[in-house]
Amino acid sequence: MCIILQLVVSDHGMTESGNHGGSSYEETDSLALFISPGTFGYTSETDIKAFQVDIAATLALLFGVPIPKNNIGMLMEDVFTSLTDEQQLRILELNSWQLLRLLQAQFPELECGRFSCESGSGGHEGAEMFCCLYLDAAALFESWKSKNSSRSAGGDDYRNIVLAYQNFLRSASKWLSGRATDKPIGLLALGIAAMLLSCSILVGLLFVYGRDAPFGGRQHLSHIDNMKKWHLDEIFSLAVIFILISSMGSSSMVEEEQYIWHFMTASLYLIFFRKTLQFSTPGRLLDAQNVDRKQKRSCSRIYSIVAVLISGRILKGWHQGGVNWVHLPDISKLLEQAGSAAIKSLQLISVLLVISISLTAILLPFWKSHFVMLFTIIFLFPGWLVLLYILNYQDSIVTSASSDAIATTVAQSIYALLSIFTVVILFTIPWFMPLKNSKTFRLFCLSSDISPQIQREPLFWGFRYSIYAIGWCCVFSWCLLQLLLQQPINSMPVLLLLVQILASIWYFSDGGPHTRQWVEVAALYYVGMTGHFGLGNTNTLATIDVAGAYIGVSSHSTFISGILMFIITYASPMFALLSMLIYVSVKDMSAFMDTQNDMNVGQLLKTCVGYPCLVPLGLNSIFLVAYTLILLLMRNHLFVWSVFSPKYLYVCATTACIYVGTSFVALATTYTFMVFVARRKLKEGLMNE
Repeated sequence: MCIILQLVVSDHGMTESGNHGGSSYEETDSLALFISPGTFGYTSETDIKAFQVDIAATLALLFGVPIPKNNIGMLMEDVFTSLTDEQQLRILELNSWQLLRLLQAQFPELECGRFSCESGSGGHEGAEMFCCLYLDAAALFESWKSKNSSRSAGGDDYRNIVLAYQNFLRSASKWLSGRATDKPIGLLALGIAAMLLSCSILVGLLFVYGRDAPFGGRQHLSHIDNMKKWHLDEIFSLAVIFILISSMGSSSMVEEEQYIWHFMTASLYLIFFRKTLQFSTPGRLLDAQNVDRKQKRSCSRIYSIVAVLISGRILKGWHQGGVNWVHLPDISKLLEQAGSAAIKSLQLISVLLVISISLTAILLPFWKSHFVMLFTIIFLFPGWLVLLYILNYQDSIVTSASSDAIATTVAQSIYALLSIFTVVILFTIPWFMPLKNSKTFRLFCLSSDISPQIQREPLFWGFRYSIYAIGWCCVFSWCLLQLLLQQPINSMPVLLLLVQILASIWYFSDGGPHTRQWVEVAALYYVGMTGHFGLGNTNTLATIDVAGAYIGVSSHSTFISGILMFIITYASPMFALLSMLIYVSVKDMSAFMDTQNDMNVGQLLKTCVGYPCLVPLGLNSIFLVAYTLILLLMRNHLFVWSVFSPKYLYVCATTACIYVGTSFVALATTYTFMVFVARRKLKEGLMNE
């Protein structure tokens, strides 16, 4: 017999003011309409209320298939009134078996045979109560089935069995539902308290550092005035935090978060642009000893900000992310329509420009030294392998086994070379960098402004050049890794990120006009987070690039593919963190020499380790704590699983990225500093002998 059934269900409800997604009755109330030629046994004026979990159990029993494994719903009995009494009791029994199995998973001691459930004896609790309810219903059903001749349709015995099963189903479903949604309040409170404590410590350290920290470069105001006066860029940098936290409470803003980051980062650099113009007016340069030099530096700052803004605008239009406007055209869609030849051309141009920019930047300070050949090999050989892979293996859809093996070998060789070169540079450069300054070494930003005291001090001079070389090696290796793993359409955004970060570092190299260091580090952090969305990432798990996680993987490995997927997804934030090494190496260190021309080691470490690590950690900690609290408040929201929970996964993964990046920066900087301290002591000991 074929029974036709049509089920019509509605979307979520809405309040009178138009709000939806909350947990109020108006927002969670919806319609379920069962339409069939048979009768359901109730009049049109009757409203049957049920929970959403009841629909799955009801449909499964209607279609004669097993109830979903973890469903805790109770069947909607009025839908089954066209069935016989025995069939209706049978589906009640099947539904009871489903919930009894789930109860047994919650109560390992749930063995109904060992409980004494005498009629009329009360006081049953927990597992014993559920066993007694189920056994009472099962006993009545067995007794009813044994009365083949004497039982009557719809009699009192039948109604008692239905009531007994309903009593068990209602109690079990309610308890299981509460168990699934109950929160361990004690553990949650302990976790939030630990997060608040960690956040307070990080923010407190930043305030302690900021009380007596000078500006990033030369001082245009007195130290007292600097500490008392708040500038617009500082206020806006803090406002970005509050704006982002406020937007996290809206599901629509979480879905379109990339627009907030693009707007806030561009606005911050526009503030830098305005400030640079203010301090570049002729009236402010009348008392300067070298007007031409200052004017050139001001123009250089302006060009840097323009480069950041133009690159950021292209990045914003590269991918139309989010949900509401993802269908609109963007640069990536236009390139895909243009064909693979256009994408391949841009990809090759991007790789060549990344290699050229990196090689030029690393060789300029060491052009006449013995490091030239080493850096040339380190930069050109892996770059050539990346070009080889892109030209020969990236676009091949159908390949032979030998060709696929060669492509895997080339990718694995790139991984190995980049890792080895980075480790070698990190551990050897501090030991081989000369302790005495030479005219052949000239850092690209501040070469003309290095004071004689710093040139004579090996701890300052050698430290900054070693960090510069290590930083460029890490940034270049990371760029090549992204050009290999990212989708071909994202090769140009990788280049644009490099331009943005280098232009920002150039602008911050001498501190800029009245710019505090924590603002500079925060700006680099914001650029990294903006670039995360510029590469096509969103707060939905669907945009994670899974295909790139299998490049160079010869056999399936969840661990290796997971690491590669993490590298692809968090390319931009990690890029910004690694660039902190270059940032600290080009900072003006003249402020670290006191009146007796002795070095201020504490201020040096604070600038090179404290701020570059504490600011990203503090900002991320604030976002993590805030979103954890928001997620708890939104736990009953209609979109908690589709919007808020995926976003929380991204926040947690971002936290891991920040900790890995800052740990590397701190270890590299501390190791380099300790090596030069040891070398200086060894040199002084030899001179004393």
